[in-house]
Amino acid sequence: MKLTQLLIEAGYSAQGIADAEVSLVTEDSRKVCPGSVFVCVQGARFDGHDMASDAVEAGAVLIVAQRDTGAPNQLIVSDTREAFSLLSASFYSNPARKLRLVGVTGTNGKTTTCFMLKSVFEALGHKTGLVGTVKNMVGDVEYPAHLTTPDPFELNGLFAKMVDAGCEFCVMEVSSQALAQQRVAGLHYETAIFTNLTQDHLDYHGNFENYIAAKHKLFEQCDTAIINCDDEAHKAMVEGTSCKVVTFSAASDNADFSAKNTEYRTDGVSYILVGVGKLERIKLKIPGSFTVYNSMGAAVCAVELGFTLEETAQALAKASGVPGRIEVVPTDTDYTVIIDYAHSPDGLENILASLRKIAPARVITVFGCGGDRDKTKRPKMGKIAADMSDFVVVTSDNPRTEDPQTILEEVAEGTAGAKIPVVKILDRTEAIAFALGEAKAGDIVLLAGKGHETYQILGTEKIHYDEREIVRAILEK
Repeated sequence: MKLTQLLIEAGYSAQGIADAEVSLVTEDSRKVCPGSVFVCVQGARFDGHDMASDAVEAGAVLIVAQRDTGAPNQLIVSDTREAFSLLSASFYSNPARKLRLVGVTGTNGKTTTCFMLKSVFEALGHKTGLVGTVKNMVGDVEYPAHLTTPDPFELNGLFAKMVDAGCEFCVMEVSSQALAQQRVAGLHYETAIFTNLTQDHLDYHGNFENYIAAKHKLFEQCDTAIINCDDEAHKAMVEGTSCKVVTFSAASDNADFSAKNTEYRTDGVSYILVGVGKLERIKLKIPGSFTVYNSMGAAVCAVELGFTLEETAQALAKASGVPGRIEVVPTDTDYTVIIDYAHSPDGLENILASLRKIAPARVITVFGCGGDRDKTKRPKMGKIAADMSDFVVVTSDNPRTEDPQTILEEVAEGTAGAKIPVVKILDRTEAIAFALGEAKAGDIVLLAGKGHETYQILGTEKIHYDEREIVRAILEK
């Protein structure tokens, strides 16, 4: 693509810009090659403006910046993060405009809701792409996921693959960081779902108000907002927006859609979804109280997109679980081992509340907290685990560059005065082995925090660590 064409299609003036052939749009100076457009983004640790001259030497044909870098071919813009998104979309000929976009945001439930929606759309004959935490998908073809919401160039590349493959829909998780960093700038969503909002990512946003403001951006970019009105933050999500708002609730009748006669089982949940002039029993093969909320969001979204509630319910009945979300590990034992991604206070509380409803005997919880992340949630999660479990093993998660022992002690502060046994074992494998050794018939052993992740981050290095393999190896011994 020619540089002037790229700029004009992205909404920028090409006046005074020397034309050239464009091979790449990037904010990473290490990726610059001949024909690149290098976008100078100022991050927490590095400022791309400092790398402008190096980018020119590496073959960049244009420097996009917020201040003069002295580059011979330069475009000054007010927001380079926004420019990165708009230029990336332009490079791929704006593929998102050819898809019916559905965005899902919230602290918990994004991944499961997206998988449910993809399952519903495809069961009803509509090829669908997926962008999310566990993996990215173009129909049945899988691509690795590095971030919940990829950087704009990767994201638009995925959109282009979806268009080429004949996808009609794309369902995607939209993280608060992605919204704050303008990774989805310029995109328009037909529907957007709000799941819930609890303490998480405050290490990035600084405070809860900034976290809310970041999530709010999604509902400034959609036609219809599907809102969980049982969450305290639901009004803040749509305040000041012009989109249509449709609400759902599992706790009251003060919503457009409500859940009635909910039944929880070890193999799933069922409830009656009631809307104005609509009534249908929803059955899912995924256990957990949060499954009700996730499926309600998906069902209401499908109805708002034109599908009948009856066909939506039939499609949801075929939906399967998501890797690392209340995932039962095959063990051939008289107790159950469950892996879940719960890594926030609300996430841990939700999974434990769900397991308490179905556990025949005790719930043994093994968990830790990640390093270089919000420290204030550590004792809160310790208290939740101690209050809602029968036995707790505090251990390490992804310590990153923090001291693992310090993290463990901060988590354990929340277990002070616990009326149940609390054990601290720093090595996660030893902690899992201890918990399995303690388990008796009917117990549920919850391994919380890792979920779909098959690695552990020690320092700045990722090491292979798959809890399914760990459990198998322990039991084989």
